[in-house]
Amino acid sequence: MTDTPWEPPLAGSEVEQIVGSLERLRATFRWKVDGLDEDGLAATVGVSALTLGGLLKHLAWAEALMFRAKLHGERLGPEWDDAPWDDDPDWEFTSAAADAPAELYARYDRAVAYSRAALDEALDDGGLDRTVHLTGPDGERVNLRRLVCDLVEEYGRHTGHADLIREYVDGSVGEDPPPGWRPQ
Repeated sequence: MTDTPWEPPLAGSEVEQIVGSLERLRATFRWKVDGLDEDGLAATVGVSALTLGGLLKHLAWAEALMFRAKLHGERLGPEWDDAPWDDDPDWEFTSAAADAPAELYARYDRAVAYSRAALDEALDDGGLDRTVHLTGPDGERVNLRRLVCDLVEEYGRHTGHADLIREYVDGSVGEDPPPGWRPQ
C-alpha cells in the first residue's frame, strides 16, 4: 500500500480519475482540519463567520445530501433529523460551535465512510452513467457523474477556505497531506 493513498493515478480511467480527485480533496480537507481543539475549530478570519468546525459539519451534510438523498432518495440520516433548517438555512455552519471536536470529526468521518460505500456500490451498478434519484427542473434524470463532479466542486471550494483558516489558526500550510499521514 502506498503512503499517499489519496493520490489519483497518473493515467487512470475516467472513474479512477474522478474518484481519485474526490479522494484527494477529501484527504486534503481532512488534513487541513485535523487535530484541532474547540478554539481552533471555531476560529474565523477577517469578517467571515466561516469556521473549520462549520466546514466539517457542512461537508458531512454535503456527503449525506449527495449519497443518501440525491443518489437514493433517502432521508439524510438520523444525525440530521432534528436540524432546524427552516429557522436557520445555514444551521450546519452555525451550530458547529456547540459541538465537541470529537463529535464533529466523527460525524464527518462517518459521512465519508457511508459515501464511499454508496459510491462504490453505484459504480458497480452502472458506473458514472447510472441515473440517480435526483431529477432536473425539467424532469431529466441526473447521472452519478454529475453528483461526483458536484461534490468535487464543493470540496474544492471549501478546501481552499480551510487552507486559509488553518494557516491563520497555527501557521500550517501545504498542498497535500504529508506521506503517511492519517487522521488523528
